[in-house]
Amino acid sequence: MKHILSLFTILLLVSCNSSEEKKENSDNKMLKQVKHDAKYVPVIEPNHYNVGFLIMDGVFNTELTAPFDIFQHTIFRDSIKPMNVFTVANTDDTIMTFEGMRILPDYNYTSDKLPKIDILVVPSAEHHLDTDLDDKAMIAFVKHVAKEAQFITSHCDGSFVLAQAGLLENTVSTTFPSDIDTMRARFPNLDIRKEVLFVHDGKYITSAGGAKSFEAALYLCEFLYGKEIAQSLAGGLVIDWKLEEVPHLIINKE
Repeated sequence: MKHILSLFTILLLVSCNSSEEKKENSDNKMLKQVKHDAKYVPVIEPNHYNVGFLIMDGVFNTELTAPFDIFQHTIFRDSIKPMNVFTVANTDDTIMTFEGMRILPDYNYTSDKLPKIDILVVPSAEHHLDTDLDDKAMIAFVKHVAKEAQFITSHCDGSFVLAQAGLLENTVSTTFPSDIDTMRARFPNLDIRKEVLFVHDGKYITSAGGAKSFEAALYLCEFLYGKEIAQSLAGGLVIDWKLEEVPHLIINKE
């Protein structure tokens, strides 16, 4: 009887270890980090798009997490070039979102060596209409990334940052609906459109933000991967995705 119990115990332990191993492998695929310079940063997988999310105190949850969710889920799709997603800020300290969520940035763009950013995401933040636009280091960082990035995307008032950096000249754009007149007044030479939820012009994709940040992110995935992948990503988040039903404007696809 003791031998039977021992065998049962061994089989149970093996089964548990196997389950834990499978779970660990799944978890590792979801979030890989490595310790570097006394902090943990994401593992940058090769043959992926590197997607940097610019965050700061007062960043709004939805404009950050909506595209983050869409882009991060690309790692679970086969036969595509998926995305490495990570956050960048001007500090190593915790960032507090407008709604009170605490986020530890992956990289400090003022001191760390960053991976080359293929896609820069600029979510909206509380002070994107005023004091953030006077942050010369942040504006310089956005300008620098824009030189080599394949896409620069903004959500809600993130477009004010792109405009302040001089990136939207000769480009059609949009922003949060109630801030369009404010943006037009501050940047009178820009072509800023109403009645669309996102605009794609060249390497720039600007969106109205809010829940429509999901749709602008899904559009970029459809542009990169095709309709089937975009609908698969949308379905995983219970979003009914039909590009033709979303008011948008495509000016000059590159």
